[in-house]
Amino acid sequence: MITVPASFREMPRWWHDEAGRAWLDRLPALVDAHAARWDLTLDGPTHHGSNALVVPVRRRARAAVLRLAPPGDDLDAEAAALDHWAGHGVVELLEVDVDSGAMLLERLDAERSLHALPPLEAAAALGRIARDLAIPAPGDARSTRDIAAEEADGFAARWSALGKPVPVPLLEAATAAAQRLSARDPGSLSVDGDLHHGQVLAGGRGDWTVVDPVLLRGDPEYDLGRVLWTRLDELPGDADVLTALDAFVTACEVPTDRARDWVLTRSMSYLLWGLEQGLTIDPPRCRRLLELLG
Repeated sequence: MITVPASFREMPRWWHDEAGRAWLDRLPALVDAHAARWDLTLDGPTHHGSNALVVPVRRRARAAVLRLAPPGDDLDAEAAALDHWAGHGVVELLEVDVDSGAMLLERLDAERSLHALPPLEAAAALGRIARDLAIPAPGDARSTRDIAAEEADGFAARWSALGKPVPVPLLEAATAAAQRLSARDPGSLSVDGDLHHGQVLAGGRGDWTVVDPVLLRGDPEYDLGRVLWTRLDELPGDADVLTALDAFVTACEVPTDRARDWVLTRSMSYLLWGLEQGLTIDPPRCRRLLELLG
């Protein structure tokens, strides 16, 4: 049986999730059950992100991975996103069992993500990926405009509840950015709402392939803020941050002013969420982006 990595058990996801911690204890048995069901043999050490366990396997001659997500995750939506892109820039879905949170996926190179590239090269690569994923979206996909509207309505109350953690001008700048985004038609293109370096691995049908995409509809640059704050410590000067932003915008072929509005909106949103969850690393990064662009 597999051993659940200690680093996975320590993820913030489980800090306040008793059911999730119980699921972690069941994982070895779940892996064995799906290996028997789908005729899989284990084929290497496990990997994980913040939320799911990935086990390298083989099904006869084909290399694959078994991905297991905890109860409460919307696996229907994850599988629908993979079906929508159907291997176009994203990992190929081979099998899925929604009830047990299991997916069998093509195997990529788990040891090489976009963290392997220098941050400016990686920002440009993520811009190209966002552009390539921007195929027509299903009409029922959640709109980035709706997300912006919800953020604009909720920022002030969350900020106040947290004891006003950033100056008023930063709150006002982020709220105004979200209001601008909510007032425009975002179009009908597909968007990955969880696009960052660790979610893009080497391998597949191209140089880089997205894993765990979240399907939205609207502005391809929606998650540029996450692209920036993920590697912000490697961008020491303001000019470096702006160069990375421009690299993404140029590769993605989106308007700079709209991209900046999304950075402000997403940075305030994640700063507040991080403080609500007790995080200490990302909120200061988000504040730096707010101070630079606000």
